[in-house]
Amino acid sequence: MSKKVLVLGEVRDGALRNVSFEAIAAGKKVAEGGEVIGVLIGESISGLADQMIHYGADRVAVVENEKLAQYTSDGYSQALLAVVDRENPEAIIFGHTALGKDLSPKIASRLQAGLISDATAIEEDGGDIVFTRPIYSGKAFEKKKVSAGLVLASVRPNNIAPLEKDESRSGDVYPVNTDIKDIRTIIQEVVRKTAEGVDLSEAKVIVAGGRGVKSEEGFKPLQELADVLGGAVGASRGACDADYCDYSLQIGQTGKVVTPDLYIACGISGAIQHLAGMSNSKVIVAINKDPEASIFSVADYGIVGDLFEVVPMLTEEFKKLKVATS
Repeated sequence: MSKKVLVLGEVRDGALRNVSFEAIAAGKKVAEGGEVIGVLIGESISGLADQMIHYGADRVAVVENEKLAQYTSDGYSQALLAVVDRENPEAIIFGHTALGKDLSPKIASRLQAGLISDATAIEEDGGDIVFTRPIYSGKAFEKKKVSAGLVLASVRPNNIAPLEKDESRSGDVYPVNTDIKDIRTIIQEVVRKTAEGVDLSEAKVIVAGGRGVKSEEGFKPLQELADVLGGAVGASRGACDADYCDYSLQIGQTGKVVTPDLYIACGISGAIQHLAGMSNSKVIVAINKDPEASIFSVADYGIVGDLFEVVPMLTEEFKKLKVATS
């Protein structure tokens, strides 16, 4: 049965995050031939609406207000619920990001609906829409479906491929006006501790370092390799605890959960907490001096050797490949 689906677009630094387009693709699957409506919330963001249409949205609702310039759960929930009241959708899709993880349960509570979080796949099965999500820190997967009522779900970045961009698509972009009031949180300042360049949670390639990098200086070869591959640098908790890098780079059960196309683990032993954050990567390459390191048990390819010798060699080889193919 076709459904009307709302998809929340997520804006950062004046641009739509890639997970917004992945969420539209997820919305298309949930809609089953129905209508997908993008939702943009913020200040002066209506110019981004066409991108959502180009990636598959049929219409885009825009809620603009100076009080929405920075994310707060109070402000964004009021804005999104105003669109819900107007459109009366059968489903709402979020990205499973810091924003989505904060906002989606609040919306679910307000609408007295269930929430399927961190979905990595969506499929149709016998007339039902089935969501797959990891459990037990990624050791197993469960399949869930909503038997009745509103469908709310968040999708993990880098798991559901966005639709091909089609700039010939057009659709209605319309404002939704609502009073934003009773905001209990005031944002005084936003201090970001993130690496320059590619967003770690959305990176297609990640080069991660553990205690084996030995120092802050030891991350430089990893950054060089990541730059050549157009990827991002991550770290294990051990490297963060040792002050080799900032905790914003931490991958694992208590850090970021990532699913890149390629994950290169350098000097990482493979503690279960770290594996929980990266074991679902599509291809895993492990570099470690210890042939018995646990990381090799999940790796597709293993290199036993000194990362300070292996990583520069990989960097040079990838540079040659880029030159040869350019």
